[in-house]
Amino acid sequence: MAGRELPASSPFAGDDGSCDPRLAAALDAFGRGDGSLAQVVTALAGTRVLVPVLAELETADVVEVGEHRHTIDKEASAGIVALRAPDGRTALPVFSSVASMAAWRSDARPVPSDVARAALSAVTEQWELIVLDPGGPTTVLVPRPAVWALAQQQEWQPAVIRTAGVDAVDPRIRSAIGRAIGAVAGVLAVDTVPGRRAEVAAVLTLVPGLDRARLDDVLGHVNAALAADEAVTASVDSLELRVLAGP
Repeated sequence: MAGRELPASSPFAGDDGSCDPRLAAALDAFGRGDGSLAQVVTALAGTRVLVPVLAELETADVVEVGEHRHTIDKEASAGIVALRAPDGRTALPVFSSVASMAAWRSDARPVPSDVARAALSAVTEQWELIVLDPGGPTTVLVPRPAVWALAQQQEWQPAVIRTAGVDAVDPRIRSAIGRAIGAVAGVLAVDTVPGRRAEVAAVLTLVPGLDRARLDDVLGHVNAALAADEAVTASVDSLELRVLAGP
């Protein structure tokens, strides 16, 4: 996508560059800790975002998103740029307003786009994430399944939901992971919980007495089963495995 611009179109002719009020309220609540990522994504759907265009990058910049640091791709010399996440994935930066973009980089030129088009552009370029307002005041990392949902103009259902103040994996995701792994030889039981290093953790109880080669073989089949399951790949941004020995 480097060197190309998302074209401005007539629906934005009267745009004053301010943040959509509903999105502003969701971002404010999220920044205070009173709102959720799902509420931000819901408010983001159907809105206009601003995609930054930089004439030239002399050096790489680093952007912090929560506990994560993102580096602007050095290879993007003209046009729309990408942010490189520590895990190697690429994110498209978008902004809710001209003010939030100016706080990030004063030399960035805002190109308006509806969020569905911006998300589809990211998906087309195999950029898995979107970072909303990387310069603040509230920065939100939009995960891969939510980017896909925005691109398809569909509602996003997060894999981890909060009920009565407790985080838990959505039952539909628990079922999908259980189905995907349940038939793998050597797996006695599967539990699914919110992850520590990833969004979701699959806790596997394996047959006892596995040597290293056999353990690697079982885990390889588990990973292959998860990667082949469309319900899992479409709904879970990242997944970690935890292994327990069976009785």
